[in-house]
Amino acid sequence: MLNIYLVRHGETVWNADGNRYCGRTDLPLTKKGITQAEALHAQLKNISLDAVYSSPLQRATQTAKIAAGSKEVMVDDRLIEINFGNWEGKTKEEFIKEDPLLWENWQLDPEKTRAGGMGETASEVIDREKSFYDEILKRHSDGNILVIGHNGLNRLYLSWKLGMPLKNYRKFFLNNAAITWFTFSVNGEFVLKCLNGKI
Repeated sequence: MLNIYLVRHGETVWNADGNRYCGRTDLPLTKKGITQAEALHAQLKNISLDAVYSSPLQRATQTAKIAAGSKEVMVDDRLIEINFGNWEGKTKEEFIKEDPLLWENWQLDPEKTRAGGMGETASEVIDREKSFYDEILKRHSDGNILVIGHNGLNRLYLSWKLGMPLKNYRKFFLNNAAITWFTFSVNGEFVLKCLNGKI
């Protein structure tokens, strides 16, 4: 059995400022974000981690390095946040006012609609995440893996694995530095054990 401890990075200034969309903008953690990563490290102290993987963005790598302690952090570009196009740096209220139809199309059909008009589709995001996890399953048949990613990215993957329509990915939220735990059996069966919890 392979345990995946999936985590959204700690807080950034854009998270604190009306949850501005922070896709590829490379922001560091706030002081609160660092404290959240330290609390995550304390939660994980009794788990023997076989590997730690992180998005290349510094808010994720900072979280990973603090949470993992002395364990090496392997950066994987497939774990980067969604490319939000013209929504980058804006709150939902701001960009909906600019182009309400684009937001409506994203909500109804994110598989084919480009986020922010020029970013990624949900299908493209899922394709790269699937590639990452397929590779992880080949490398690790069992054990404990820590993966530090992002809110949009992680929610899309979880929605897809749970068989939800991808347009429903916003029906749940991932807190900064909170653990979502799921498992893969030897035949790749996915089971969600915990969402936004403590282990």
